[in-house]
Amino acid sequence: MERSSVDLLDVLAFVRVVETGAFSRAAERMGMSKSIVSRRVARLEEQLAARLLTRSAAGAQPTDAGQAYFERASNVLAELEAAQEVVAESVTQVAGPIRLSAPLSFGVSHLAPALADFAADNPRVELDISFDDRNVDLIAGGFDLAVRIGQLQDSALIARKIAPVRRILVASASYLDRKGRPSTPRELADHDILIYGNEQWRFRVGDRWETIRLQPRMRADNGDMLRAAAEAGLGLCLLPTFIASPGLNGGKLEPVLLDYGLPESGLHALMPPGRATTARVRALVEFLAVRFGPQPNWDPCWEKENGGKGADDPRA
Repeated sequence: MERSSVDLLDVLAFVRVVETGAFSRAAERMGMSKSIVSRRVARLEEQLAARLLTRSAAGAQPTDAGQAYFERASNVLAELEAAQEVVAESVTQVAGPIRLSAPLSFGVSHLAPALADFAADNPRVELDISFDDRNVDLIAGGFDLAVRIGQLQDSALIARKIAPVRRILVASASYLDRKGRPSTPRELADHDILIYGNEQWRFRVGDRWETIRLQPRMRADNGDMLRAAAEAGLGLCLLPTFIASPGLNGGKLEPVLLDYGLPESGLHALMPPGRATTARVRALVEFLAVRFGPQPNWDPCWEKENGGKGADDPRA
C-alpha cells in the first residue's frame, strides 16, 4: 500500500496516544476500544515501515521517528480542524466574499442602492460586483450569485424568483400628439419603433398571443438608452417597468395599449449549488427578496394605469 494512502483515523489514533501517553487514555478520548486504537497505530507503523511508539507497562512513548512524525502530523490535523471551523463559520455566519453578477440597467438603478444597504448592515461581507448584460458563466467566472431577468433555461444552478418583471409600451406625449395614439397592436406598423436587441413584441389579443412584425427606427442593447430616446420623442418603446417608471412618474412618458396584455417574466437569483449553502449568499438573497418582492416598488405607476392587468405567459 502506498504511503500516501494512510487512513487519517490511524494518524489521529497515533497522535492521541502520544498526546495522552497511553493507549487506554487515547481510546477513551476517541470513544473507541483500546484494541481498536492499538490496531490502528500498528497499521500505520506497517504502512510507514517504521516503528513510531515504544510500548511498556507504563504507557507509550514516541521513538525518534515517531516524534518527528507526531510533530508534523499533529500540525496537519490541527490545520484540518481549522479548515472545518472555517467551513462551519461560512455556513452559519454572514461574513466573507460575495462575487455577484447583474444586468447593467437594473444593477445601476435598483441593485446598487440595495447592495449598499446590505453592505452597511453586514460589515463583515466583502462584495465584488460586476454589472454586465451578458449571461456570464457563473462557475467559470467564480461568481457566488447572479441576478437575472427573464425566463430561465434549465441548468444545474439553483434559482429563486425574487419578483415579477413586467413590461409596458410607452412614448412621449409630444410623439403621440404628432403620430397619433395607437388603439390596437396592429397599428404599431405605422409608428416609429425603438427596440431592445432582437426582441419580439407580443400582445394578448382576446384569448391568444399575437406577435407584431416591426421595422425599428432604433435598436439598442440598453434599456436606459431606449427610455431616453422615447422621452426625446423618437418613438414607441417597450420597456421593463423598472426602467420606464421614472419617465412615467415624471410625466415624460405615457403608457400605450394598456388594454392588451404583455408577457411577464421574473427577477431571479441564481447560485452554483455549493455557493447556495453559505450564510452570506443566503442572507443576500433573502435581503433582495424582501427589498424587491413580492410586488416591486417600481410597479405602482404601471398598476395604477393598467388596473393590474399584467399577463402571465408561460412561453415568455
